[in-house]
Amino acid sequence: MLYLSQIMGKPVVDASGEKIGTISDLAISTGEVFPRITSLAFQGPGKVPFMISWRKYVDEFDDEGITLTVEAHDIRFSYLQPDEVLLARDLLNRQIVDTQGLKVVRVNDLKLSISGTQLRLLGAEVGTRGILRGLAPWLERAVVAVAKVFGKKIDEQIIAWNYMDLLDRDLSEVQLSVTHKRLDELHPADVADILEQLDPQQRANVFQHLDETQATEAISEMEDEYQADFIEDLDDARAAGLLGNMDPDDAADIVRDLSYEKAETLLRLMGVEDATEIRRLLGYKDGTAGGMMTTQFVAVHATDTVGQTIEVLRELPEDHPTVHYVYVLNEYDEFEGVLSLRTLVLTDDAKPVGDVMYEDVISATPDETEEDVAADIFKYELPAMPVVDEHNMLLGIVTVDDAWDAIEEDVSGDKTKATALKVVGIVLASLLFLGLYTLVLLQVIGYTGR
Repeated sequence: MLYLSQIMGKPVVDASGEKIGTISDLAISTGEVFPRITSLAFQGPGKVPFMISWRKYVDEFDDEGITLTVEAHDIRFSYLQPDEVLLARDLLNRQIVDTQGLKVVRVNDLKLSISGTQLRLLGAEVGTRGILRGLAPWLERAVVAVAKVFGKKIDEQIIAWNYMDLLDRDLSEVQLSVTHKRLDELHPADVADILEQLDPQQRANVFQHLDETQATEAISEMEDEYQADFIEDLDDARAAGLLGNMDPDDAADIVRDLSYEKAETLLRLMGVEDATEIRRLLGYKDGTAGGMMTTQFVAVHATDTVGQTIEVLRELPEDHPTVHYVYVLNEYDEFEGVLSLRTLVLTDDAKPVGDVMYEDVISATPDETEEDVAADIFKYELPAMPVVDEHNMLLGIVTVDDAWDAIEEDVSGDKTKATALKVVGIVLASLLFLGLYTLVLLQVIGYTGR
């Protein structure tokens, strides 16, 4: 998360590491729900103003400055386009109409969202924190900390871009009060990034403009800590519909984090088949192969022909997850082997799949830890691993995507622990320093008083 005030005046460095100027402004194109930064304005030597394309030239950015992809002599400068607005020049410290709250407010800062290599404008900070941050970031942190000590909370007051309209008539030709019509053009991961950074009311307003498919994909892309909270805030009927549209393993992960009453309500409102699958997955412990597997896979019997198996694949719904393997069962529905899609394509249609399946398959039991399963998936370079019970019945599969998710959660947890230890270390070091300082001060005072 970035704010305009944090990066104004920070250095712009070319690919060779040479500082070529300081950030003076950012430009957006006004035709999007949450507009991307399209141009970078900076002051070069002698305070000469320059403007360049963000997409073409910006490589890395944070609150310490911007690094470009090329050296200074390879830059081609550009000009502000008719549909572009400069954030500092045209929005900062100006009055706007909050078209949701129906009031006139002043823009004290602008909140930006990092989405991959893109930077987007989320909205305007119109509260006290924006003023403090503009004066000095440390001042904002200090005031918030002091207020917290006294049991007070100074919240951000963010107005989302789609609820803003300028009062400045000099920009009357620029339409800044936009609709949500462009949401369907964003990748679900971008929509998820945006939703995570809005307050619940703004999130609900944006979410209601998504259709069922977009909404399901956006929730699936959210970080775990946001998913359950988001489902909790939705009305029961829509929440149940969205969970029913999700992959059962993803839905089960969310249901685990819901309150018991909410979870039971949503499961009762779902279709019987969806609820049954989710309940079955909830029976396995979190952090195990059973807890991370999906029950959406394709299985046929060994006596089925290659041609029949291909027909089964053709009849799968469009939203069915990617098929890595076809799983083969015997007459007692016990797991026997797998078929790759390549084998199916290259084999005669009349041949039974039992004759061409691969039998030496690495599998997991539902109680195995997700770390062990992920390790095996990466060790043997498997797109997916079957999970079988003690009777060799196929329960589900763990995909490589599930394995990556498990690793990311572990890394995130390790980073959180490391951060916590670091904070404790800093606090202890500070207390030790204050103690020694006080001891020295008392000795000095005692010596002076003699």
